[in-house]
Amino acid sequence: MSEPAHGIVVAHGDMAAGLVRAVERITGVTDALIAVSNRGLGTDELRAVLGEACRGGRAIVFADLAGGSCGMAGLGLGASESDVAVVTGVNLPMLVDFVFHRDMPVAEIAERLAEKGRAGIRFVVCDTPPPADGA
Repeated sequence: MSEPAHGIVVAHGDMAAGLVRAVERITGVTDALIAVSNRGLGTDELRAVLGEACRGGRAIVFADLAGGSCGMAGLGLGASESDVAVVTGVNLPMLVDFVFHRDMPVAEIAERLAEKGRAGIRFVVCDTPPPADGA
């Protein structure tokens, strides 16, 4: 069996670190995800940092925005590495699922995670406003 895939969460500011900490608290798994911030890094520098974080192995890069520096760096890395997939629009449902399914082939897990991320999005339309007095 191959090594489990690495998960690299790359996002603006402190978002990646917050997501990784939340997943660790929810799942108890502390060795599945690495947080990377784009703070002070251009796209090329960020791509190099992501390449180092992949450790030359199978990896899923989770980016916050597809069109931002994080997504562009991830997509650039994914295009140059054979066993790296990129999933944009990172959210907690996809990260929690990743932690428990990282032995799957990279392409399969990336597709599964995109579905889990979409499934985790809900909306509620509230027709009745709350009472003015807060009760």
